[in-house]
Amino acid sequence: MLAREIKLKPYYEDNGITIYHADCMEILPTLADNSCQLAVTSPPYNMRTRIRNGKYTTREKSEHFSKKYAHFGDDLSIDEYYNLHSSVVREMMRIAGTVIWNVQVVTGSKEAIFKIIGEFHKEIKDVIVWDKGHGQPAMHSSVINRASELLFFFEKDAEAGRAFKRSYFKRGEMEDIWRISRGSNVKGHGATFPMELPIKAINGWSKAGDTILDPFVGTGTTLLAARNSGRKAIGMEISEEYCEIAARSLSQQSLAPT
Repeated sequence: MLAREIKLKPYYEDNGITIYHADCMEILPTLADNSCQLAVTSPPYNMRTRIRNGKYTTREKSEHFSKKYAHFGDDLSIDEYYNLHSSVVREMMRIAGTVIWNVQVVTGSKEAIFKIIGEFHKEIKDVIVWDKGHGQPAMHSSVINRASELLFFFEKDAEAGRAFKRSYFKRGEMEDIWRISRGSNVKGHGATFPMELPIKAINGWSKAGDTILDPFVGTGTTLLAARNSGRKAIGMEISEEYCEIAARSLSQQSLAPT
């Protein structure tokens, strides 16, 4: 599993699931090439980087629905957001080969996401739309309501075309729109996604016994989905509170049928 020794002790480790309380870029470089079989993650969307007087600002602190996280500013500059997630995507591909990256195109992420699409245009195999059914009203006039999110599928050393090297669904079984209602938020974390989404991703692109990678664990939905689907998993989370919520969920919830 390790490219070099991880000095940090896991926050949680049981039944094939490991969580590190750390910035993911402290842990990802220590993991060996191809040591996981699939990465499934939903990073923060940079919701608090706003536009003021026609320019991006990270100083928007008013209380409104875009405050998704209790212990994370979610307000990187466009360049910071791009540099971070470009590096994380590259690391995930190195470690897991196939990456499912769930993002929402909002003001603070739009330019960075489009730049990442250009950078990895050969490695992006396909895109799936997550239709949540309805969206919250946009914060300003002349802004489209956002009732959907995007899942980008990256593949290391991708060949031309749309066929995946490694997937587990038959012809005609996988749609490009997933109609799944939004998840129930957890106290202190307003951006959890529904269990059905990572389970669908994990079952479609991995098999029992595989190891799933999630560098943005949040409250642990992907890790719990992996555990309940007969997979192992490794994840990182910068918030100790979220680590505790994830660990408690993994400890308390019984295994569901695969």
